[in-house]
Amino acid sequence: MKAVHIRALPTMLATLLGLSMQGSLLAQFNDKHAVLDGNRRFRVEEKSDRLILRSSGKLVAEFVFRDAKIRRPYFANVHAPSGVRVTRTHPPIAGVDAMDHDTMHPGLWLGLGDVSGVDFWRNEGTIEHLRFITKPTVSGQGVRFATGSRLLSPDGMEICRLTSRFQLAAHPAGWLLIWEATFRSDERDFTFGDQEEMGFGARVATQLTEKASGLIVNSHGRKTAANTWGQPALWCDYSGVAIDRPAGITLMSDPANFRTSWWHNRDYGVFVANPFGRAAMKQGPNSQVTVRRGKPFRICFAAMAHDTTEYKPAKAYQDFLNQLKQRSTDD
Repeated sequence: MKAVHIRALPTMLATLLGLSMQGSLLAQFNDKHAVLDGNRRFRVEEKSDRLILRSSGKLVAEFVFRDAKIRRPYFANVHAPSGVRVTRTHPPIAGVDAMDHDTMHPGLWLGLGDVSGVDFWRNEGTIEHLRFITKPTVSGQGVRFATGSRLLSPDGMEICRLTSRFQLAAHPAGWLLIWEATFRSDERDFTFGDQEEMGFGARVATQLTEKASGLIVNSHGRKTAANTWGQPALWCDYSGVAIDRPAGITLMSDPANFRTSWWHNRDYGVFVANPFGRAAMKQGPNSQVTVRRGKPFRICFAAMAHDTTEYKPAKAYQDFLNQLKQRSTDD
């Protein structure tokens, strides 16, 4: 039998299927470290302090899990699919960006101003990265990974452990990032307090703020930071114009969370989904959420980084819900 060179197979397959060598099917066969979704190829570069996430060579975001100044994990320099930056430059650039809260608003984060009296928003406590429970995996669903951390008081006492599960997926609307966080302690009870600075937050790019070109809209149709502050909503979108094209971020809350989020929104670019700060958000009496020893406490949020004129936040929220259903099926 005549030998067949293995490298000839992709060309034959491409001819039969009417696909080019850059087609999505062949890309998945030829590169186990990448995935092609339409024309979007994901790659993950691992460094000692961060993961660098790219698509088709363009930066999507940096996931930082070790930082001497910002003592909690976060995503910095988040970009939409076209390459437009949708979070403030980190570190911010003097003369270009507002320089305030640079160690509190690094991009996209889960920040908690009061866990058993310790402030993990203002970096008084430390969310210490321990390991990758699941190493970054690139597949037909995008990028997935999971981390194990522990919440430490300033004197080094462990308050609880945190398992974070992340998923980055390409959608027609943009990049969808899901952050599922589960807190647990087998040693003691712990509590989440009541503050404005509690929850899943983002600081949008300077040109997208309401002080520049932007506008906040929530799931009930309310508009502006002032009119959405303290209000309950399933999602809030913060969008404006960057490099002559619409762009922004939608933050979304899982309806399975223990409580609907209120929103801490500001015209200078920060917005936060906060299910903890009932009194702080002027929505009722002081809230103390106690997690009993040995019991898990789960919260889940998502962000959509987008940059198309056809973008609809309500549709993005439905994409998030569909992704959650798919995750439960996969698990």
